[in-house]
Amino acid sequence: MRTRHREPKLLGHEGTLERMARILAARNIDPAAAELSDDPEPFSPLDVLLAGMPPRYQAAVADHPTVLEWVRKVTDAAVAPSRGARRQVTVGPSLLMAGVVGAGKTHQAYGAVRALVNSGVGVRWRATTAADLYADLRPRAGVDSERELAAVSRCPLLIIDDLGAAKASEWVEEITYRLINRRYNYELPTLITTNLAIKDLRSYLGDRVVSRLAQMTTRVEFEAVDRRRHSAAA
Repeated sequence: MRTRHREPKLLGHEGTLERMARILAARNIDPAAAELSDDPEPFSPLDVLLAGMPPRYQAAVADHPTVLEWVRKVTDAAVAPSRGARRQVTVGPSLLMAGVVGAGKTHQAYGAVRALVNSGVGVRWRATTAADLYADLRPRAGVDSERELAAVSRCPLLIIDDLGAAKASEWVEEITYRLINRRYNYELPTLITTNLAIKDLRSYLGDRVVSRLAQMTTRVEFEAVDRRRHSAAA
């Protein structure tokens, strides 16, 4: 079955128009009237961001000190493409968030993107699990896998969730190295979550990938508590 090509999420991009229509409808705003009005757009950058987020993480709030520090550094590094234009995320540091399943890593990652938007900067971003990423990049008929790799590699902000959860292979190691190395070279901010310890990541992805990750990321260790089970018990 052919996998649909997915472009990076872009704030204000036409790919969000259907979601924006639903937001307008929920607010009892007539889209036709909104188009004719000279008033500012009736939805904010945060509205657009939430329309492109999985429902489970739309209320995510980043509260880990290291994650908040990452948000500050990426915001400070944002630049305006021209005078008077809104500053955009272009380069910045990366984070590797490690911990057990349910520790809140993915929640923090989506919360960090939300915090960036709330800070006033524009951000083109993309989120994927490692397993879905490999599925999208695996060579197959009718799909330009190299073009897809290039698109993911140059996306200004990338979330890679559950690195190390997919089955290991030489191809997985090679494609991960190519992706991480490109983002390392161009200093593109990347949020990575994993359940594996560094020694296990090295066995899974090889020395070249782990070496790049060590140089480009700040490692954040999350407490060994499954927050999902804790919330269910509460």
